Amino acid sequence: MTDSSPRIAILGTGLIGGSLGLVWTQRRPDATIIGHDRPDVLDRAYERGAIHERAADPITAVESADVVVFATPLGTTIRLMEDIGGDLTEGTVVTDVASVKTPVMEQAKDAFPDTVHFIGGHPMAGSASSGIDAADDLLFENAAYVVCLPDGVDESELSGSLSPAIDLIEATGAHPLVLRASRHDRIAAWVSHLPQLLAVALMNVVDDLDDDMARQLAAGGFRDMTRIASSPFSMWRDVIVGNQGQILDALGGFARSIQSLRNRLIEDDVDALNDAFEQSSKARSSIPRDRKGFLQPLYDILVRAPDRPGELHAVTGVLAEESLNVKDVELLKFREGTGGTFRLGFDDAETADAAVDALNASDYKARRLD
Repeated sequence: MTDSSPRIAILGTGLIGGSLGLVWTQRRPDATIIGHDRPDVLDRAYERGAIHERAADPITAVESADVVVFATPLGTTIRLMEDIGGDLTEGTVVTDVASVKTPVMEQAKDAFPDTVHFIGGHPMAGSASSGIDAADDLLFENAAYVVCLPDGVDESELSGSLSPAIDLIEATGAHPLVLRASRHDRIAAWVSHLPQLLAVALMNVVDDLDDDMARQLAAGGFRDMTRIASSPFSMWRDVIVGNQGQILDALGGFARSIQSLRNRLIEDDVDALNDAFEQSSKARSSIPRDRKGFLQPLYDILVRAPDRPGELHAVTGVLAEESLNVKDVELLKFREGTGGTFRLGFDDAETADAAVDALNASDYKARRLD
């Protein structure tokens, strides 16, 4: 990367690419950010200040770029690598943000010349919303950012030829974490791709009961467990196909675990069921709470509100005055004349706690939902 006015090309300016552009325009003001996407998305990214220049095609975007970031869906990334591999300038540092690493690493090996420095990447950050309008310059703050080195590349290159990519990752507020692509994909299959499929299966099996009351009563923990079941298949198709083998292994492991629980129940082996509960409780308590991971949690609060017109607007107005961004809203219960209870979801614990303080200071009753 050149020391003066480095040029960074971002191919794909949606949620991830747009968020990268937003944070880099703030924290790397010396850089020039060039974006490529559909014209309407690109215009919006420019309006939001995520990019400085708009490129009508990917080859134009990467001309004279010091760093190129593929922030497109997995299938598009694979195709674009092939399309522009021969147009990259010698010494260019290239990376991506795909959530499956093995096929990307294999394609990079075939598509890029030896004069290009490639490092795979996957930021452990996301949002319930997608697109450039959901982009956030704080999206990667305190998140793990997995980086994968090509075969034959030593970790010493992280402070050498690959340092421009690492510097940009650290500028987002994320923490680089080096993993082999195969290990990343195996972990992702178990803690991201498997839960997505289980949420779909769990939601569908309850829906197949064909009992409206079951859906009415499916709140609380069930609703939390199936939140990601609303994810569109278009977001997951390439991921499921690209990590098929690892996902099949994860599904097999889960099937064995379910069968074991079923067998213990058939045998009235309450002690074994108790052991399973204790194991899961101990394992869950070991999960760090101060890091973002593959799945993005929402931190919920409950707010009691009186029965009067415009009350939800008033509640969100209190939060807007404190610049606190609500990610999800649900009316849990309402009784005419006595008011109701809202559940509000936030991206992190600090924002949720600040919302509780702000609402309580405004004479509402609010508390964290743990």
